[in-house]
Amino acid sequence: MTAQKKKTAPDANIAGRVALYDKLIATYPDIERKGAANPYTSLNGNMFSLLHEGEMALRLPEGERELFLKKYKTKLYEAYGAVMKEYVAVPEKLLGNTKELSKYLAMSYEYAKTLKPKATKKH
Repeated sequence: MTAQKKKTAPDANIAGRVALYDKLIATYPDIERKGAANPYTSLNGNMFSLLHEGEMALRLPEGERELFLKKYKTKLYEAYGAVMKEYVAVPEKLLGNTKELSKYLAMSYEYAKTLKPKATKKH
């Protein structure tokens, strides 16, 4: 791999992942994608999916979270050096499988409906 390829590949990969994330969100018309630089979804002030630096995370209820971690041999999502305890890191291969991943997005959305609404900071 040349130095030039190393330099340009991450941006191209991130753009491709954003496209895959958008395709996934589009499978559920009730879900609105938010965020320009860091795409995410939220309901009642509670975020339930995100794409940060090209890595996707989903917020899942405890039992489903454990099953997801084992099935996809992944880990809890980590951002800025902190583990986000309710979020699983979505493997890149799964991000490309919209059909399979969409059931987890639905699960995440349903879980978000059970969370206590947070006050939003709209001015």
